[in-house]
Formats: sequence, structure tokens, C-alpha cells
Amino acid sequence: MQAVVLAAGEGTRLRPLTEDKPKGMVEVDDKPILTHCFEQVIDLGAEELLVVVGYEKERIIEHYGDEFQGVPITYTHQREQNGLAHALLTVEEHVDDDFMLILGDNIFSANLSDVVNRQQEERADAAFLVEEVPWEEASRYGVCDTNKYGEITDVIEKPDEPPSNLVMTGFYTFTPAIFHACHLVQPSDRGEYEISEAIDLLIQSGRTIDAIRLDGWRTDIGYPDDRDAAEKRLREESERELEAQAA
Repeated sequence: MQAVVLAAGEGTRLRPLTEDKPKGMVEVDDKPILTHCFEQVIDLGAEELLVVVGYEKERIIEHYGDEFQGVPITYTHQREQNGLAHALLTVEEHVDDDFMLILGDNIFSANLSDVVNRQQEERADAAFLVEEVPWEEASRYGVCDTNKYGEITDVIEKPDEPPSNLVMTGFYTFTPAIFHACHLVQPSDRGEYEISEAIDLLIQSGRTIDAIRLDGWRTDIGYPDDRDAAEKRLREESERELEAQAA
């Protein structure tokens, strides 16, 4: 399975950490966010990394080159920051089967393998890792509604009045059908081509999208405080692992 990593963002909210580097190169626990992402999708079986770059793309390409841990990297360029659906279309010609998609500004310690297994075993058209968040935070994310079978029935991008507190986390699996939906997406009120709109088009066409509840934690690195919180969690996990090994 291929893994698409979206890493074109400038990270204006992360300043001053992004004054001289793209968001994905901000270090968390002594290594770039993208390194965390690459390691995780390779552990999940990724056989190729399709990395969408944009702002300060040379910093990413020079750092990683054409492979990571023996897995080849193909770079595509999102010239303008026009939304996730727009970014995803830059890899369309390189994708030939089901694939993983991870947002390159998230740190996970969670059950990502459950999402991949659902895609492979159930042949769902898509599967997403979703998380319940405090209601007051839901408007920061793509908010999901689900039916009694755990299938996603609606996705709304950053709504002013969220219909639920179940949100997408930034890790997905898709079939290539998502590309046709992305081509049909119209600009949102924010002027972006939203991945949530493409997902809604899949749902309307009768595609099955499964929601996998997060078991563990993830941190969306949007602000400097988020980076600090992720570092603290990762270091606490490392300390617990060392204590367990010594016991």
C-alpha cells in the first residue's frame, strides 16, 4: 500500500517555529514531524511515500532525498495552498490502488493499524480514524456524523455549530475513487477545496466509509503549545517503556 503525506503547509500559526522552515520540519522530541509520520506509515506497511510539498519544499527534499528507511519517496508540488482536496489531486497519477493518507502535522500514538486493516479486510471505500473531543474544540476540525453501524454519514469542515463532537484526526485510507470526488469539489467559503466536501460526495454516491474510534492519543501541531504537549507525551511514553524494560 502507498502512503500519501500532505506536507505543503506554511504553518503560520506555528511561528516563530516556522520562520525558517516548513511546518513538517518542526522538531518534536528531537526529530521533524514528518519523520514521525514516515516511521508510522512504514510500520503500517507503506511501500512508497508520496509526499506533497509546497512552502519551502527544498528543505524537505534536501533532508529526506529519494528514500526513507529504504522506502522510495516521490514528491509532488502543491503550488498554491488551496485545501486538502487540491493537495491530494497532485498525487493522482501516482496512485494505483488503496492508499493511506496522513496529514503531515499530526503526531499519533494510536491504533492506526485498525484503519488499515479495515480497509484491507472489509474492502470499505474509505476508513477514518476519528476522535471525540470537547464540544468547544470541535469547530477546529472536520466534524463527522455516524449511523448505528459506525459508518460516516456526513462530514462538515470546521462548522460554527458542530452537529457532533466526533472529528476526523488526520489519518485515512481511501480507494482511488476519492480522486474523482476531489475533481468535483467546488471552493468553500474559505476559498479552499475541502477534503470534507469530497468525502460527502463519496457518501452521496453510496460509498461506504467506516469510522474507527481512536484508541490512544494524537496531537495536531497547530500552535507552539501543541508541539510542547506532544513532546511531553512522547517522553512520558519513553520513560514508561524504559521502566517496564527494567522491571
